[in-house]
Amino acid sequence: MAFTVNPIKFGTDGWRGVIAADFTFERVAMLAPIAARVLADNYGDTATNRTVIVGYDRRFMAEDFAKVAAEAVREAGFDVLLSESYAPTPAFSWAAKAHNALGAIVMTASHNPAAYLGLKVKSAFGGSVPPEITEQIEAKIGQSLPKAEKQGKLDKFNPWDSYCQGLRQKVDIAKIKEAIALGKVKVYVDVMHGAAATGLERLLGCPVEEINSSRDPLFGGGAPEPLPKYLPDFFRAIKEGAKQYPDSIRVGLVFDGDSDRIAGADAEGNFLSSQVLIPILIEHLAERKGFTGEIVKTVSGSDLIPRLAEAYGRSVYQTPIGYKYIGDRMLQAEVMIGGEESGGIGYGTHIPERDALLSALYVLEAVVESGEDLGTIYRRLQQKTGFTAHYDRIDLPLASMDVRSKLLERLKNDTPTEVAGMKVVDCLDVDGYKFRMDDTTWLLIRFSGTEPVLRLYCQAPTMPEVRKILEWARDWANT
Repeated sequence: MAFTVNPIKFGTDGWRGVIAADFTFERVAMLAPIAARVLADNYGDTATNRTVIVGYDRRFMAEDFAKVAAEAVREAGFDVLLSESYAPTPAFSWAAKAHNALGAIVMTASHNPAAYLGLKVKSAFGGSVPPEITEQIEAKIGQSLPKAEKQGKLDKFNPWDSYCQGLRQKVDIAKIKEAIALGKVKVYVDVMHGAAATGLERLLGCPVEEINSSRDPLFGGGAPEPLPKYLPDFFRAIKEGAKQYPDSIRVGLVFDGDSDRIAGADAEGNFLSSQVLIPILIEHLAERKGFTGEIVKTVSGSDLIPRLAEAYGRSVYQTPIGYKYIGDRMLQAEVMIGGEESGGIGYGTHIPERDALLSALYVLEAVVESGEDLGTIYRRLQQKTGFTAHYDRIDLPLASMDVRSKLLERLKNDTPTEVAGMKVVDCLDVDGYKFRMDDTTWLLIRFSGTEPVLRLYCQAPTMPEVRKILEWARDWANT
């Protein structure tokens, strides 16, 4: 049976491929030393050592691929700190900065389906490397690396301890823990069989209702992405909790496979994407914690974000989709919060990296200090800004990357001037094509950077209008 092996190409955050087809031990052993050398070329002057952090999540054979990467990097002359267990990707970014290392290499495919594994490269400053770094890595593939004068050393480390200690200092852990102990707040956490497992309990020092905490390389037959279709157990637990704990504020939190993305649910079990969580976090950080700085959003971010920013006298900076663009902005300006529609949220007072566990702590702190359910907080913010809109997104699998290329060519050469019977008044092509029909209605058509998938995003005044526009976009793609 013939199959095509795809070239090594870095997407919005790392290189990902199908295990045993694209993602093999040989390719990882070849790529990891190249990544280490490029990290040394770019961050060698700022790092205080020649150490590279190597970590992994809970995917199939992730620890074995990490060992192969660690050994290849050591043989290339670099010292290696290899994780002794799975951990969230942000924990390895934290470790890179905490150890003044050259950077980190992490075995993870984040939210992708079970067949995938991937390799993320993190910088010395504790965030995703910018595109010019991954371009340098790609350019060296196939070239002969100079032989190391001597091999480095390899040690193991616990990735959780320093990371959790750092996060605990950013919120009032005692107040959150007390609210949980007194039954004022009930926390439901779906870790989707991923690397966030045990995370909140480690941070809070008290039990929470953790769902799908076992290691399952097949992710229950779905994908470890915080989307409603993958969360039936989560919604069921919260709705049962409404009967068991009617007097508690029920908070739902969801983490993706490597715990750099977050979603949530309110007390009634209504799904809350980061389009809802980011406004809630903006209010909490600006009003209760007194944080300063601008707000960074991607082109797919909710229009409620700039309206709320205006209410708090904050400027907004817009980027293409991909957290690396937000992280890059954090290195250039004072940023309070930066977030993307897919669940990646980060903070200027932290490393320039999206971090779902830190976001969860801030969400819990917002609930405890306001005494309000997440749904109530969000509705209040809509009233505060006079802005109400609904949002959804659908992903369309494509037959191949060739189909992706043809659709992209069609967007360029035959750009729609009407969407679902509405005239397009503005088209932004910074990342995909974003068609705006009026002040509250827009459609974004863009392609995944890591797999053959077309992503369709829509915001409109009502959910029926959102569904109508998304169906139009689906029909456009299928024809």
